[in-house]
Amino acid sequence: MLKSTKCKICRKPSIPFKQFCSPECGAELGLRLIEKAKRAEAKNVRKADKERKEKLKTRADWLREAQVAFNAFIRKRDEGLPCISCNRSNESKKNAGHYLSVGSHSHLRFNENNCHLQCEYCNTYKSGNQAQYRRKLIKKIGLEEVEKLECDNTIQKWTIDEIKSIKELYKVKLKALIQN
Repeated sequence: MLKSTKCKICRKPSIPFKQFCSPECGAELGLRLIEKAKRAEAKNVRKADKERKEKLKTRADWLREAQVAFNAFIRKRDEGLPCISCNRSNESKKNAGHYLSVGSHSHLRFNENNCHLQCEYCNTYKSGNQAQYRRKLIKKIGLEEVEKLECDNTIQKWTIDEIKSIKELYKVKLKALIQN
């Protein structure tokens, strides 16, 4: 005796070895399968587009993405602390402010001792409020570490692969901070 199967559309018993019970259900099933194939094709196209865009990214694009990941980590690491320069904690917007700017000290861009939570006012409108930043930074990490930062003049030119790994590193570090 043949085992009866259920229709994929209406769940009634179907014709043996078929997935539908009537021509109407067969037509509906066919339309659903076509829609499913279209969605799968669209997903493949989006994936291919994403891969194509990844290949077109320049070193500067990767640096920008890595900087975003690094800054998010710094903001989360220092969450709850006041601005390193002015000690204000009531500011709504917090930035990851570099003691030695990325423009003139790009090799210190991803140095965690060089970057701390700073209010937008000090970081943007007071150009980092350097005098106060230095005083508070000495209290936080010590004079020896601050002088190491100030004397560090190494030349650093990251490759795209290094930048990608830096980006991933800070994403992982941020995720670890969020989970704790």
